[in-house]
Amino acid sequence: MSRGPDVYGCDEFRRHLARIDRRSFLRAGMLGLSGLTLSDLLRSEARAAQSGKPARRASSVIILWMRGGPSQHETWDPKPEAPVEYRGPFASIRTKVPGIRICELLPMSAAIMDRWSIIRSISHHDAGHSSGDQLCFTGYPAGSNPDVNAAPSIGSVAARQLQEQNPRLPAYVMIPRLVPGADASYLGPAYRPFETQADPAVEGPFRVPNLQAPEALGVGRLDDRKALLRSFDTLNRATDQSGEMGAMDAFHRRAWEIMTGPEARKAFDLDAEPAAVRKRYGLMPEFKAPTPDRCGVPAWSQRMLLARRLVEAGVRVVTVDLRWWDTHVEGVETMRLGFLPRWDRAFSALIEDLDQRGLLESTMVVAWGEFGRTPKMNDKNGRDHWPGVMSAAMAGGGIEGGRVVGSSDDKGAYPKDNPKHPTDVLATLYRHLGVDTRAEYLDHSGRPRPVLPDGKPLDELF
Repeated sequence: MSRGPDVYGCDEFRRHLARIDRRSFLRAGMLGLSGLTLSDLLRSEARAAQSGKPARRASSVIILWMRGGPSQHETWDPKPEAPVEYRGPFASIRTKVPGIRICELLPMSAAIMDRWSIIRSISHHDAGHSSGDQLCFTGYPAGSNPDVNAAPSIGSVAARQLQEQNPRLPAYVMIPRLVPGADASYLGPAYRPFETQADPAVEGPFRVPNLQAPEALGVGRLDDRKALLRSFDTLNRATDQSGEMGAMDAFHRRAWEIMTGPEARKAFDLDAEPAAVRKRYGLMPEFKAPTPDRCGVPAWSQRMLLARRLVEAGVRVVTVDLRWWDTHVEGVETMRLGFLPRWDRAFSALIEDLDQRGLLESTMVVAWGEFGRTPKMNDKNGRDHWPGVMSAAMAGGGIEGGRVVGSSDDKGAYPKDNPKHPTDVLATLYRHLGVDTRAEYLDHSGRPRPVLPDGKPLDELF
């Protein structure tokens, strides 16, 4: 694994081991291999085996992060009756659900409108990219440096509370790399996302540099990790009146087996997907911007397919970087040729794929960016930053499809009714994951801060 997240590394755990006493060690059930616990997982499996009932699939979240800020007008909140300088050049189309219209360049999404829903009245006050990122990932405003998390992201909080439930895989994965707002902040480096680093290409094999087969680790690293496991056997068992330390030896052995097992490599093996499935998500190459001031579009469709593989394997939070919707200049052309066709294909494929595999009930999907775009088009045939109102698409996790929460005014500038805040979206995701948002963690100044400062789940979606 990479030394960035250090989710499965030794260094961070060594530092923690030096600071904890025997009672804390027993209570946490930490493992020398990874800093994670297997006890909950093994007990859960044992209970399921005794009852004869399969364990319920753990809930997961996929965040489709449309960094740059997608235009509400050109996606899920068109204004066909507004003057052309507000509504833009694209028409709206009917969807499968009567009364709901979306942009004409999203026909595949329109055809499955009964399986996903729209929030049209999200609003906040931050027009900066990185500071807006932080608000949407953490629920807290950015600090003095908007590129450095002032509070932990939803993925890091989920890793903090849920990682021990399945140590076979990291709880939090970022495809392909960390984006502003998505980091762990004061929770510490152990709860940063596992970054794939590599990008699922349209053609050719996909290899994750952060995953190495055991034979590729090298003798030194293997010996180091084995020695760390052996070091736990030297803890003073004479003081362990309960016998818990002896019982943990089995967990150590099991942890080593998991580390050297195939689960993680299998989950990331995108090449195992049939060609037809990969084609359904889209094999469109990168859309290259003709000039430096215009947005290009990476070939990110296959990233969504990898996200599906990861939640199917048991990863709890997957964030997919789908940049760069910052359509200031010639935004109409960029949306028409670059963003919207590949978005429509990949998003509809993901929702259908999750549904067909029986994963939509356990997987909540949210698609959004850090803000919306200006209601009036600029003189460069694009739209600028606008946090006054933004839209998001959500599906799965019990969300009823074909619903619209809130509305914007007739020009798509501000909420008209039922206004929402990014913390309301986060509260919905946290509730699905089973994360305790009232839990408090000490920030860098030693002050306890709750997971979320406010926010209420979007019950209108259920």
